[in-house]
Amino acid sequence: MAKDPGRVLIFDTTLRDGEQSPGASLNLEEKLAIAQQLARLGVDVIEAGFPYASQGDFAAVQRIAEQVGGEDGPIICGLARASKADIKACGEAIAPAPNKRIHTFIATSDIHLEHKLRKKRADVLKIVPEMVHYARTLADDVEFSCEDAARSDPEFLYEVISLAISAGASTINIPDTVGYTTPSEFGSLVEGINTNVKNIDEAVLSVHGHNDLGLAVANFLEAVKKGARQLECTINGIGERAGNAALEELVMALHVRRSYYNPFFGRKPDSPTPLTAVRTEEITKTSRLVSNLTGMVVQPNKAIVGANAFAHESGIHQDGVLKNRLTYEIVDARTVGLADNRISLGKLSGRSAVRARLEELGYDLTREDLNEAFARFKDLADRKREITDRDLEAIVSEQVMQPEARFQLHLVQVSCGTALKPTATVTLTDKDGVEQTTVALGTGPVDAVCKALDSLAGENNELLEFSVKSVTEGIDALGEVTIRLRRNGKIFSGHSADTDVVVAAAQAYVNALNRLVSSEKKNPIHPQHDVVQANL
Repeated sequence: MAKDPGRVLIFDTTLRDGEQSPGASLNLEEKLAIAQQLARLGVDVIEAGFPYASQGDFAAVQRIAEQVGGEDGPIICGLARASKADIKACGEAIAPAPNKRIHTFIATSDIHLEHKLRKKRADVLKIVPEMVHYARTLADDVEFSCEDAARSDPEFLYEVISLAISAGASTINIPDTVGYTTPSEFGSLVEGINTNVKNIDEAVLSVHGHNDLGLAVANFLEAVKKGARQLECTINGIGERAGNAALEELVMALHVRRSYYNPFFGRKPDSPTPLTAVRTEEITKTSRLVSNLTGMVVQPNKAIVGANAFAHESGIHQDGVLKNRLTYEIVDARTVGLADNRISLGKLSGRSAVRARLEELGYDLTREDLNEAFARFKDLADRKREITDRDLEAIVSEQVMQPEARFQLHLVQVSCGTALKPTATVTLTDKDGVEQTTVALGTGPVDAVCKALDSLAGENNELLEFSVKSVTEGIDALGEVTIRLRRNGKIFSGHSADTDVVVAAAQAYVNALNRLVSSEKKNPIHPQHDVVQANL
C-alpha cells in the first residue's frame, strides 16, 4: 500500500480500545453484531480485539474474521504486544479473514521504558525489527505502533519507525496514549516523522489518541493536514479514561469541511470526492447499537449523535431554521441517518416483517433469538400502540444480546407510596431452575429491588450509576434503564427496557449481575497494563 491512499482510512477500535472502557465489556454475540454494523458503516479496518488476552477474546476475533467483511469488506485486525506468543495468537485468530492485519506495538517513551518495560532503548531497537518480521510471516499486512509516541524523544522515534518499516510494517501508528498533546504539537510530531524518516514513503502514517484533555479530534484533524492518512477512533468516542477520538466527529468534520481539507490531499477545494469511505447515513444506527450493547449512554449534547445535536429550543433559532435550515444547521440530520422512523409495525405484524426490520437495523439474529425477540415484540405491541425502531433496538439489546445467564428474573413486585415503606419482593431462577424469593426494604422502590437482588445473589455490590430515560415519546413509552455496578474494583453494566421502569431496573440489575458472574470465569490480561516479561 502506498504512503498516501488519496483519502483518510478509518481504523475502528471500538471492539478493542473501546471495550476497555470500565463496564463496557461485550460478549461474543454483541461483538459480532457491532462488527457487522461497522462493515455496513464502511470502515476500512476493524480492530476486533486482543486475541492473547483470553480464550473469549481469541474466539471473538476469530468469529469476526470468519463472518465479517469478505473479500470486499474491511480488514480484520488483531492487537498484539511485541512478543512471539501475542503475535502467534493474533495470527491464528485473524487467519480466516480474507483481509487481515496484525497490529503489534511496544512503548518508546523514556517514562514507559524505565517504569513499565524496565528496558533500555537498545532493547527496543532489537525487539522491533525481530517482532515485525515475525508478524510478517503470519500476515502480509502488519501495523506497528510506538506506544506513548507523543512523549517520546523524536530522534529515537525516527530510528524505531525506520527499523519497523524495513522489517515489513506497512502502517506506522503514532499514538497519543495518554491524551497529553495539543494540535500544534501533534501536527509537528507527524510532520517531523514525514520529514526525517527516510523510508516513510513505504508506509501509511496513522494516528491514535485519547481524549483526556478533550483534544483528540482536533489533534487528529491537524495530523491529517500534516500527512496522516489513517485515523484510529471509536464509535461515540468510547475508550479508557476519557475515551478515544470519536469516529462520527472525525468523519463528519472531514465531510462538512471537505473544501478546507481537499487541498491537503492535492485536490481542488470544490472537489466532490469524499475524504473517507464511511457511509454517513449509517452513523446514527451504529452509535445507538454501540450505546445499547455497551450500556454507555451518549450525552445529550454530544456532537453528531447526541439527542440534542439537531434540536433547537431558542425561539430565534427555531424561526431561523424554519425559514432556512442553513441558518443554524451545518449538517442535515438525514446525512447521518437520523430520521423519524415510525414504522408501521403493530400487534398484527408478522415474524417476517419484524425480522426484516431488525436486519435493516443491523441485527442478524439466529432462529432462537428471533423467536425470543418476536415474543417480546408481541408482548410490547399489546401494551403500546405504535412500535418504533428505538423500541425494537431496546428489545433486542436487552433481551437477546445478553451473556449466558446464571440468574433469570422470574418475579418482581413492589409496594410504595407516601404512607408506605418501599418494599420489594423478588424471585430469581438460577441456571438449574431453582427459584429463590426474598423481600427487602429500601429508600425507594428501585433501592428495595436492588437490595433484594443482592441478597439473592449473595453479594454486596456498589451501585455506581442508575439512569432511566424514555426510549420514545408518549405516555406508553418504554423506560430504558442502565445500571453500573462495581465489585472488587471492576465495573459491570446492565441495560434493560420495559413500560414499567421498576421492572426495567430489576432486569438491568440482573443483566449486570450476569456479566459480573460471567467475567469471574475469565482472567483477561490488558495489552498495556500487563507487561511482556520475555519475548518467547
